[in-house]
Amino acid sequence: MSVFSKKFTIVTQRPGDMVDLTHHIEGIVSSSGIRHGIVHVFAPHATAVFALTELESDLKRDIQTLLDQLTPVSSRWHHPSNAHSHLRSMLIPPDRTLPVRDGRLITGTWQSLFFIEAGLSGRRVNIEVTVMGE
Repeated sequence: MSVFSKKFTIVTQRPGDMVDLTHHIEGIVSSSGIRHGIVHVFAPHATAVFALTELESDLKRDIQTLLDQLTPVSSRWHHPSNAHSHLRSMLIPPDRTLPVRDGRLITGTWQSLFFIEAGLSGRRVNIEVTVMGE
């Protein structure tokens, strides 16, 4: 089994930003030389989250509405500043694992892998990618 790792950084501008990573991850998988296996994408941040679904403008608004309803920015939480951000990272994972077949990332027809900014502001986000297989 071979393992290929790559790190890159994205920049978000504001809370709720959604950054499509699909093509970037496809490029890493392609450059790894691994034909069959998995790719694991992880952000080592306490409030980092990834989604795997259609990245369409109305759905983006619906995702933000859902997050705001489930974990509103509110003073009712005990954590002093960004409890909602941490709670979101408990509901939506900080990582995703996808299959690799014939040297290509496997996703559904309408699926995109994207990062959602759950923090209080924009920031630099480190993304760790590991491709494993043969």
